[in-house]
Amino acid sequence: MVIFALKAKDIDMADKRDMPYIWATWLTKLLVGENSCEWAAWFRANHDSKSYSKVPSDFDATEWQLRHTELLNRVRIELEEDGKTVFTENQNSFTLRGRTAVLGGKPDLITVSGGMGTVLDAKTGEPSTSHKIQVMLYMYALPKALPQYRGITFEGKVVYPDHEESIPDTAIDDVFTDNLSNMIQRMASSDPAHRVPSALECSFCNITSADCSDRIESEEVSTGETEDF
Repeated sequence: MVIFALKAKDIDMADKRDMPYIWATWLTKLLVGENSCEWAAWFRANHDSKSYSKVPSDFDATEWQLRHTELLNRVRIELEEDGKTVFTENQNSFTLRGRTAVLGGKPDLITVSGGMGTVLDAKTGEPSTSHKIQVMLYMYALPKALPQYRGITFEGKVVYPDHEESIPDTAIDDVFTDNLSNMIQRMASSDPAHRVPSALECSFCNITSADCSDRIESEEVSTGETEDF
């Protein structure tokens, strides 16, 4: 009983949103199993970001932004030289309101020709399945969220410094849509999502122990020994 009381207190420390709001990238690693703690995304979705403290980050956002912008501009210029009209970042921001939650996002680049469009996202890090899922979320949401893209069928590309990975429009099928819908409904629930604290995921999470009593602060990993091998 004491544990449940602590968790209820944790949640009350942050201001509740009027309606759950989910930024697309909060879902990507959960959808492919790269992350397991749905509670962190649920907390962000249901609470005003300005109402709770964050763990300070040592991530070099300046260097990342420089590298990302350089790659994005290179891709944009190549597309424009190929005769395409390109819409960039803030031009692509969307808000998609459903019955239970609001989904938001901001694709890097969009091109459209006739009834077909391409969503491109620039990534400077190591390739990851979650990068493709991020683009697929945009492919799903854009025709529903922005009137200029209604009726447009999107394919996708994840662009890395040395290669591209393509995503066909057929990737947005019933299985993907059902998985996304179920995930969003769990994030929008009034019941807290499942907590799965681990040293790895907690090290990348900016929710402090003031709001998550299960947060693991230690970076030490237990190591056992055996004579079996």
